[in-house]
Order: sequence, then structure tokens, then C-alpha cells
Amino acid sequence: MTLKLERRSLLKALLAGSAMGVLPLRTLAAEPELVWMVWENLAKDEYLEPFLDATGISVTKIFIGTDDEQFAKLRAGGSDAVDLITPGFDKVDYYLASDLIREIDMSRIPNTEKLYDAFRTSPLGKKDGKTYGLPFYWGINPLVYRKDLMDAEPDWSVFFEDSKYAGKLAMRDYALEAVMIAAMYLEVPRDRIFSMDDAQLAEVKKALIAQKKLLRTYWTSIGDLTNLFAAGEVVAAYSWVPPYHELNARGLPMGIANPRQGTIGWADSLCIPASVSGERLEAVYKLIDYLLGPVYGEMLAVGGPYAQSTSSARDLLTRQQRETIFIEDMSVMDSFVWRSNPERYTEWVALWNEVKAS
Repeated sequence: MTLKLERRSLLKALLAGSAMGVLPLRTLAAEPELVWMVWENLAKDEYLEPFLDATGISVTKIFIGTDDEQFAKLRAGGSDAVDLITPGFDKVDYYLASDLIREIDMSRIPNTEKLYDAFRTSPLGKKDGKTYGLPFYWGINPLVYRKDLMDAEPDWSVFFEDSKYAGKLAMRDYALEAVMIAAMYLEVPRDRIFSMDDAQLAEVKKALIAQKKLLRTYWTSIGDLTNLFAAGEVVAAYSWVPPYHELNARGLPMGIANPRQGTIGWADSLCIPASVSGERLEAVYKLIDYLLGPVYGEMLAVGGPYAQSTSSARDLLTRQQRETIFIEDMSVMDSFVWRSNPERYTEWVALWNEVKAS
């Protein structure tokens, strides 16, 4: 009884501190009760209803605003009150280093047999051959451009080499991706990007300083970038996918480029806090299997639109739906440079701040 009261007290504190709020999915929940720390767009009521109805398991959602917020809450004691978390695939190492998560038994999750090869073979989320972070859903952060305002499909060189598009280009104000893109442009080998030496970082800094004079802006809001595209003030940008879909829907001819130097891929993962055991652990494995299965996957693909890390829902989708989430032609993953944790990230941040101040 004491343990249950402590768990409820911790949960109450987490809910009180949640900027995004929480939605209990069942007022009179059957045992076991699970708590999932998650992005709001992944845990809509309709996405989870089939699981709740089939299992009688209750799920309370704590919405997160950033991965840093999620990590801070778990380190502050929230790991005892939470049963499932959703870190960036590249952030799992931080949770593992702080002993916040437990090994995942893949044999208890049948749908992991349908993981795409890129996720099955990835070293991310693993340690000593054991899995601690299970890839959940994924996408790309592409080079988006106005087809009607550019002569041809661009690659990353357009952001570094002076051309008639100078002053009409945009990059995100984020050290990790800015340095990655410069490294790709400089053709640093993919297996060296996150472990660049002093000489390579010096070349990256030089390229980013040269890039600065070609840009219209460093964007921080995807809504602002969408408006700049719509007004024709920006013709190409390192972007997220939403402006591509939104502006095409408005009738603007938007394109997603496939740079020869590579495209940034991202994924989020599912991790189980270290304290989860017994009945709760069994229920968590059931929830994870559902999240990687066909019913949830189809709804996420249509409503997201996002792709699961498994092929479970692939045959349920139309060709257009598969193209929208980049699974019609899986060779797109061949060009991915997956975001990872740089060995010298504090130096990347310092470099980026120096570039912006130059």
C-alpha cells in the first residue's frame, strides 16, 4: 500500500508540473494502470482506444514539450511514477548513463520482428548487445524548396556557394543540425561526422561563416518558415516536413530534395523506466507491441502523418499514404545521416554561437 501511495504522490507531482497537461483515458480504470510520458500528437484518444478496449489496461498520458523536460522529470524522481517514456533515439544514451531505464526484452514484443532493417541494425539505443531504446516512429528533416522559384532541385551546396538565391535561403537555428549539414556539404565521411577532429571542425566553422551571408534567416518557428515560403521570401530551406505538405495543399509547387551528400533522419524511441516490474512491466510490453502493430500504425500514418519503425501497417496503406510517410521507396533510408550524440557537443554549440556572432 505504501508503494502505491508513493507512486500516486509522484504522479500527482508530475501532472502538476506538466506544461502540456494530461488526459486520463478512463475514469474508472481497471488494473493495471500505466503512465506514459509522450508527445501529445502520438497519444490521441482514438489511437489508443482499441488497445484499452481489448486489454482493460488504463493509460494516463503526461505530455512533454521537449526531450530535455522529459529527462529532467525522470532524474528528479519521476521514473518511479512513469511506466513508458519516449526519448529521441539519439538521446537514449543519456537515460542509460543515468541508470533511468531497463533492458527491453525483444522476445516479449512480437511486432519487433517487423522492424525495418535500418532500425534492427542501428547501434543507437543499445549497449553491450542489449536493447534499451526501441525505435518507435521516424521521419526526415529535409531540404524543402519552391519548385517554381528555383531552376533545378538543389542540394546542400546551395547554402554554401554564392548564387542568385543568396538572401532567399533559411537554416534552422540549432547547433546539431547546422554542423551536421556543413559536414555533409564538406563530404566528411558519415561515420566521422559525430567524432570530427579539430581540423574538420575548423573547416565546418569556416563554411558556416561563409553561409551566413547567403541566408535570409535562421528560423526557430516552423510556422514562420512556412509563411516565408508562402511569400516567396525563402525559396529553399533546411526544414521539417509540415511546410511541404501544407503549402502543396494550398497549391504552391513545393519539392523535397534528395541531396547527394545525405539527408538528416530522425526517430523517437520507447524506453521502460528502471523501476517498472511485475504486472506493470507485462502491461507495458503489451502496450509497446500495440504501438508497433498494424492498428496503431495505420492511424498514425493517416493522422500524423508519421511512419512506424515496423512494416506492420504498410500493406494497409494506399500508395499515396506510403509516399507521404516515405515508406513506398525504402531506399530513402540509404541516404540518411541519423542524428546522434557528438563526442564534443559542447564545442559544437560554442562553434555555432561564434558563427552567429560573427
